[in-house]
Amino acid sequence: MTFDEEYRIKLEEVEEIVERYLPREEGYQKTIFSAMNYSVRAGGKRLRPMLMLETYRLFDGRSRVIEPFMAAMEYIHTGSLVHDDLPCMDNDEYRRGKKTTWSVFGDDMGVLAGDALFFYAFETAGKAFDMNVNNNNVGKAMSLLAVKSGVYGMAGGQTVDVEMTGKALRKDQLRFIYELKTGALIEASMMIGAILADASREDIRTVEQIAKRVGLAFQIQDDILDVTSTTEELGKPVHSDEKNAKTTYVTLFGQEQAGIRSGLLLNEAIERLDSLTGENRFLKQLLEYLITRKK
Repeated sequence: MTFDEEYRIKLEEVEEIVERYLPREEGYQKTIFSAMNYSVRAGGKRLRPMLMLETYRLFDGRSRVIEPFMAAMEYIHTGSLVHDDLPCMDNDEYRRGKKTTWSVFGDDMGVLAGDALFFYAFETAGKAFDMNVNNNNVGKAMSLLAVKSGVYGMAGGQTVDVEMTGKALRKDQLRFIYELKTGALIEASMMIGAILADASREDIRTVEQIAKRVGLAFQIQDDILDVTSTTEELGKPVHSDEKNAKTTYVTLFGQEQAGIRSGLLLNEAIERLDSLTGENRFLKQLLEYLITRKK
């Protein structure tokens, strides 16, 4: 079976889990449910829940406790994209080849839909406490999810990104933004998989180092695609970084050097993955795909 064939099978598995936990569109607040579901159903690669599941399997995890966390991670990621697209942020009208949430429901509902997805993510993850599992690990995973998505993670990175838009950034400032805004949720995804599989502290730290490199390389590849891809292929407007006067790895180092740096980070991630006693061939292929993808 090729990677693409296996990826499609695993994507269907993840999609079913993400869909299963979505709210019903009913009641006086039906509009917010519709906006939330529209946002999640707009598509995407579902990379974060897939990384979570495959890391869980790397450490021989077998329980369904991972499933509510997989859905929660996708809801947080989607909520962040809903807010990213708002007129007060990137002002994008298309995401994943479809109209963005605010452009369909209005910018007020766009704000509320993003907020609601963040809150609903923790409501969803909390369902793991009702499963017959080690609740101590569930608590650790919940705490990590909060830290990596909050002011010390994604939200913190987004804050610095917004404040520094239009200003020249140093390498260390740009790396800080990327490690928090993009990398933190990738770190959380893989670390939660390890935590819920009862991996050792040392192995969890190794997983964090793998994910840190993957997250940075993933964002560098995003920078490259913004100048090399097309709107049709990427599913969102290209040259948006230039439009918003954002410093990227491409503007700092050039496209070729950015690609080299991404490749080095991938090699470091794979080297650390190979140092773990568990084995997951698909996970290694998935990391390579993330950093060499064309869309």
